[in-house]
Amino acid sequence: MAIDAKICCITLAAILLRWTVSLNSYSGHKTPPMYGDYEAQRHWQEITLNLPPGEWYKNTTQNDLLYWGLDYPPLTAYHSYVCGYVARLINPDWVALNSSRGYESYQHKLFMRYTVLAADLVVFIPAVLYFVMSQWRLGAKEKMFLAMALLLSPGLILIDYGHFQYNGVSLGLALLAMTFLDKGHDIFGSVAFVLALNYKQMELYHAMPFFCYLLGSCFQMSLPNRFLKIMMLGLVVIITMVTSWLPFLTDLDSALAVLRRLFPFNRGLYEDKVANVWCSLSVVIKLKQLIAQEKLVLLCLSSTLVMLLPSSLHLLTKPTIENFKLALVNSSLVFFLFSFQVHEKSILLAAVPIAAVAPSFPLASVWFMVISTFSMLPLLIKDGLLLASVGLTVLYMIVMMYSQQAYTDKQAEGAGKTMVKILFTLSCLGAGALTVASQVVKAPTRLPDLFPVLISIYSCMHFILFLLYFTYYQLFHTGYKKYISVQTSKKVSKKTN
Repeated sequence: MAIDAKICCITLAAILLRWTVSLNSYSGHKTPPMYGDYEAQRHWQEITLNLPPGEWYKNTTQNDLLYWGLDYPPLTAYHSYVCGYVARLINPDWVALNSSRGYESYQHKLFMRYTVLAADLVVFIPAVLYFVMSQWRLGAKEKMFLAMALLLSPGLILIDYGHFQYNGVSLGLALLAMTFLDKGHDIFGSVAFVLALNYKQMELYHAMPFFCYLLGSCFQMSLPNRFLKIMMLGLVVIITMVTSWLPFLTDLDSALAVLRRLFPFNRGLYEDKVANVWCSLSVVIKLKQLIAQEKLVLLCLSSTLVMLLPSSLHLLTKPTIENFKLALVNSSLVFFLFSFQVHEKSILLAAVPIAAVAPSFPLASVWFMVISTFSMLPLLIKDGLLLASVGLTVLYMIVMMYSQQAYTDKQAEGAGKTMVKILFTLSCLGAGALTVASQVVKAPTRLPDLFPVLISIYSCMHFILFLLYFTYYQLFHTGYKKYISVQTSKKVSKKTN
């Protein structure tokens, strides 16, 4: 079977898995008064459809920001408007201003699930296929492995099709931007990334690598060309930003209202029990009680910047596409582990770049996907998605580990390879044991959050090790780059012959 046909089968299987997960419950199902993320997305459709843009981000008599106020950038608002417009054509009750709050029905659930699938069919899945097929350095088996790593990612499927969000849009645009840069289309890549950032502000996790790679590439050029390219990139970014924000640039107050909603520092250091450094430290050091919130923001900002420096400076001085991909991994992990106001779902921003380098790090990528999905277990259990998460994760492990047998781990050989596999097995067994214990063992009365905390700390330890691992490979190890060079030489040789 040709590679195109095989990837087509993988794509169809990915769509089937997505729709199977969508049959499950969702965030906030039958839990008034606030419900959950499902209601948040429905409410944004209601607000954007019935109110003028100038009121979307402001607290008014018709828009109570305390009830799921819009807190994503303009492109999310425009997307909500389009979905709301279609919803009104089908059933106006779904998006009736104020009276539709908490609306739930089978037909509406079906519509909402279809909007997520439509977004994936338009943005994420085409971006994945374009990225996979553009990797001419890779052989057919590696391309299949890459396609499965991205399309079958359990965490992304569970959050978008179970919990209910549209992460595929921003992540798809970021992946598209990565592909453009890989192909040398820096202008298109800049536009795609700015669009991703204007869909979800969490794309700031990837901003530093894009900035350093593009700037570093400019420094490799002669002075006149360097100046011209910097001017062109700057102009493209400004035009894209202004176009995206145009309805909110009529006055300063409207623009500031959007910014205040995008960066709500008053919401705290982290959301729930998230698997990052600050939440893990809170077990022994109550930072929220010891340090004022303004100082906590500065602490997180300084910690994040310091941890970003090694990867960013390396990429700036050596702007290769291989370093760029690893820098995306390292940057997203640093932001997740050290930045302010982190959600457990933000680990998906690291999952996609790691999946993008899966052919060179097959075992590490599968390992990360398993642990990143496990880190969201308390949220998934709360949404009634335990069975779906366990089933999807196990299926992912079986498929990916079987596929990995097609070629060996490029980073581990002999005794080292055996040791890594043993550690991987023990890690997964530990995650499985905590999953079972959280369901069959009753937490002590004085420690009601025992298992969510243990899951967060266990996952955080893994993420720190993954950060060290990928940072090491970016800065010091040549195995990854040699592998790419070998693949490139093989392709060139085949073309020549």
